[in-house]
Amino acid sequence: MSKHLSYDRYQRQLILKGFGVTAQDKLRNGRVLVIGAGGLGCPILQYLVAAGVGYIGIADHDRVSLSNLHRQILFDTNDIGQFKVDVAKKKLQALNPDVEIQIWNEQWQNHHCPTHFPQYDIVVDATDNFASRYMINDAAVLLGKPLVFGAVSQYEGQVAVFNSEKTDGKRSVNYRDLFPEPPKDGEVLNCSEAGVLGVLPGVIGSMQAMEVIKLLTGLGRPLVDKLWNYNGLTQEVFILNLNPRSNRPIDQPQTPEEFMNTRYEELCGVVSERIKEIDFDEWKQNHLTHLLVDIRESYEQPRLNKLAESMQLNFKEIPLSELEVKMENLQNQSIVFVCQAGRRSLQAASMLMEKKSASSVCSLKGGVNGLVALKLI
Repeated sequence: MSKHLSYDRYQRQLILKGFGVTAQDKLRNGRVLVIGAGGLGCPILQYLVAAGVGYIGIADHDRVSLSNLHRQILFDTNDIGQFKVDVAKKKLQALNPDVEIQIWNEQWQNHHCPTHFPQYDIVVDATDNFASRYMINDAAVLLGKPLVFGAVSQYEGQVAVFNSEKTDGKRSVNYRDLFPEPPKDGEVLNCSEAGVLGVLPGVIGSMQAMEVIKLLTGLGRPLVDKLWNYNGLTQEVFILNLNPRSNRPIDQPQTPEEFMNTRYEELCGVVSERIKEIDFDEWKQNHLTHLLVDIRESYEQPRLNKLAESMQLNFKEIPLSELEVKMENLQNQSIVFVCQAGRRSLQAASMLMEKKSASSVCSLKGGVNGLVALKLI
C-alpha cells in the first residue's frame, strides 16, 4: 500500500473500522476463480476487481448477445458477438489495472477442476445449469476449496458459502447437503426459459462478491451452513440454517478417479445425443411437413400462431405439463417440438421417443428465442 494512487483507489474501504491495510493486503494477495461471466458473474467480477482482489480467473465459453444486456451490465451493445471473457478482461483491467486476470474461453469441464482449483483460494459458482453446479461442488469438496454459490430465477435468488473450513477443522455443508439429487433436465427452468428480472442477478452477484471479500479478509460472518434467500417482489429476506447429511448421495464421487469419470450432464438428465436437433434452415428445408408442437405454457411470449399461419404450418400447442396425457394425439406423426430456448423441447422429444409413438421427432434448436433473433416473429 505504498503507492499513493493505490491508497486513493481503496481509501473508502481502508478507513472502515476493522478493515484497514491488513484487510486490503489480504484482498491483494487473494486468488479467486469465477466460473460464469453472465448475469451473476458480471457484478461479482466488477466488485471483486474494484475492491482490489489481486488475481482473478474467469471461465466462460459464451458470446455476448442482445438478450444478455438487460442484466449483464458489464457489456454493452458494441460487444455483441464477442466472447464474454475477452470483453470482461478488457473492461475489468480498465477498471483496475492492478488486478491480474486469467481467462478461459471454453466450457468448464471435469478435467479443468483438478488442474486449476488448487491455484485459487476461493471458487465462485456463477453458472446457470445444474450439471455445472454439481460438477463444481463435487470438485470443491474433493479438492478442499470453499465455494461461493448463487442462483437466480424470475424474481428470487439464493446465496450460500459451501465447503468452507470451520474453526473445528471440519468443512461446512456443500451443495449436495442441500440438494442431494439432481433434478432432471427441464424440471427447473433456467433464465432463458423462465425469465429473470434484470436487477436480480445484480443483487445476488453483489451478495456473492461480499461473501468472497469476507472469506478473504476474515471479516464478519460468512454464510457458512446457511442459505440466504431473497424475493425481489416483496424485498423479503430469510436465512435457512443448513445441516450436513448423515450419508453422502450414492452418485457423489468419493475419489478423483470417480470424479473424472462422472458424466454430469447425464447425471442431471440432459437428454441423450440421439435426439435430433435442427436449426431453422434445416427445418425450413426438410421438416416443414412435420407437425410443429409448441410445448410452452400459455403465458410465454411471443406466440407462434401468426408464424404458423403465414407459413401454412401444421401446428399445435400442447404445454409440456400436459404432454403425457395428450401424447396419444401425436401417434404415428412426424413432429418438431419447440419451446422458448430449445431445452424443454429436447425433453418433450425424449418423452415421445420413449413411447415410440412417432415416426420422426426433432427439437428446434434455439427455440422461439432463435426465431426472434432471426426476426421471424
